[in-house]
Order: sequence, then C-alpha cells, then structure tokens
Amino acid sequence: MKRILISLASIITLTAALVGCSSGVKLNEVPVESRTPVTTAPGTGDAAGVSGRVVAPVQIGATDPSLAGPPGAARVIYFDYDSFVIKPEFQATVEAHARFLSANKARKLVIEGNTDERGGREYNLALGQKRAEAVRRALGLLGATDAQIEAVSFGEEKPAAAGTDEESYSKNRRAEFNYR
Repeated sequence: MKRILISLASIITLTAALVGCSSGVKLNEVPVESRTPVTTAPGTGDAAGVSGRVVAPVQIGATDPSLAGPPGAARVIYFDYDSFVIKPEFQATVEAHARFLSANKARKLVIEGNTDERGGREYNLALGQKRAEAVRRALGLLGATDAQIEAVSFGEEKPAAAGTDEESYSKNRRAEFNYR
C-alpha cells in the first residue's frame, strides 16, 4: 500500500511539473521581425513605444577610426626571447599611446601580451601577462591612468605568424594595443 502511494505521489508531482513548465506559445506562430532600417514619425511611436528613432542594422567588421588610437602610432610592440623589457625602439610608440590616453581620459585600452610557442602553457601565459603589465606600467608612468588600461595575456594562443622559424617566433613575441 505504501509503495502505491509513493508511486501515485511521484506521478502527480511529475504531471504538475510538466504542466507548470508548458508554454502557451505555439511554435508555428512565431512573429517575424524585419531586419531592415525602420523610421517612425516623431510623436507616432512604434510597437516598442519608441518615437522618432531610426533603427539601423549592425555592421559587423566596420571599424570606427576614432577607436584606432593615436594616428600614425604602431599598435604592436615586440619583445626579445624570454623577456618582458620594452625595447628602446618601441619607446616612442609607448609614449604616443600615453599622450593619446592622457588627452582622452574617457578612452580605454586593452594591452594583449603574447608569446611564441616555446615554453609551457602556464609559463607563456605568465610571460604574456608580464609583457602586458610592463607596457601598462610604462603608460602609467607617462600619464595614463590605471582605470584606462587593462592588461591581459593570451600566451601562445593567438599567434600572429604560423611557423617554427625565428622570424615567426619574433612576430609572436608581442604586446598589442586595442582601444575599446
């Protein structure tokens, strides 16, 4: 008798759960949205209650020139093997980005540290982080604020050049400036 009551209670609970999770929306009657730009006349409003606005499609891959950072400045600096010391030939690039950030306090910068494929995964992630942090500290010393800069490491995960020769390795030992 006890087993029958437990089975009956289980069936009732399962049925209640299924009924509670069901939806009244019919799948064959899904509304279709227009993906073309729509303009509404001011004061008339649209179905969402927004008036006087133009809805335009998102352009994937479009670049905004204002996101590029300082004009004419390189967006990548390179490092020696197993090093996170900024080379003297890239000091002008770091200074240009620092001046740009100092003049544009609302701008944000992500510095992405990268390594070549030599070394273990954890080691390369740590070295990439040290490279990004070295650039972040240099920018900070030159006038950029910590709130503007984020340093991240990709280690060996985002190679700029495929190959196992020194030329490919040297292109992968880098820090990239990406404005947001």
